[in-house]
Amino acid sequence: MAGAPDLFVVCKHCQSEVSPYITECPYCGQRLRKRAPKIDREGRVRDPMDVPPTPKPEPPRPQKPTRPRREPPQPPRAPSPSSGPRRPVATILLVGLALLTTLGAQTTLLPAESLILAGDVDGEWWRVITTSFVYVGVGYQVVALTTVAVFGWLLERRHGAWATLTVYLLATLVGSALVVLLDPQAVSIGANAGALGLLCAWAVRDVLGRRRGGEDDSDMLGVAVWLVVLLLLPLATVEAHLLAGFGGALVGVLLGLPLARMSER
Repeated sequence: MAGAPDLFVVCKHCQSEVSPYITECPYCGQRLRKRAPKIDREGRVRDPMDVPPTPKPEPPRPQKPTRPRREPPQPPRAPSPSSGPRRPVATILLVGLALLTTLGAQTTLLPAESLILAGDVDGEWWRVITTSFVYVGVGYQVVALTTVAVFGWLLERRHGAWATLTVYLLATLVGSALVVLLDPQAVSIGANAGALGLLCAWAVRDVLGRRRGGEDDSDMLGVAVWLVVLLLLPLATVEAHLLAGFGGALVGVLLGLPLARMSER
């Protein structure tokens, strides 16, 4: 009938018929309108389902890809003095000093009698060191200086110049002292003691490593042959003394034990 008020409205959520004068559905609890409906003069309800539409979520805005920040190019750095292989300063010093001293003794620029061990020392104790820098025979000089150059460089590369100088000087000192004390009238010239000291000090670490089951790239057979040649030098020339070689080798082994436990530089 025209002008009659609406008897019910339909809930859009559960499709149930409910009164047009309520704001929430009693069946599902869905909100039907924000406020109570207004009734006109004829008793009809305006906007029976005046419920604000649910706002749709806005789609996420696409973000622009960020470009990686470019840093300004850095100027090339100069290599530090400590990088790269270092020059074997101590080894070069020992070999060069031996060559210059031998040349000076042969050309009478230096008094050979006050540099070598030949007979009594007569208070000139510096000769226990300077005698290692003087040579008479070329063959002995080549063998000894080659040993000093090779194993002095290897030891210096592993631990530094201080190790090479310490081993050489102590081995020469002990070897010459044994000659002076046990055979004072003998001749002991050249670096037989110093060369054996450097060889043994370098080889101790590799020998200990092989005994523990480790592996290394060193040719220990070649080192052993080199060691035998140095020990037999007193049989080939009177300049090299057996006691000097024995003392140098002993010092090399004793110093090689603590050096073997040190880390390489």
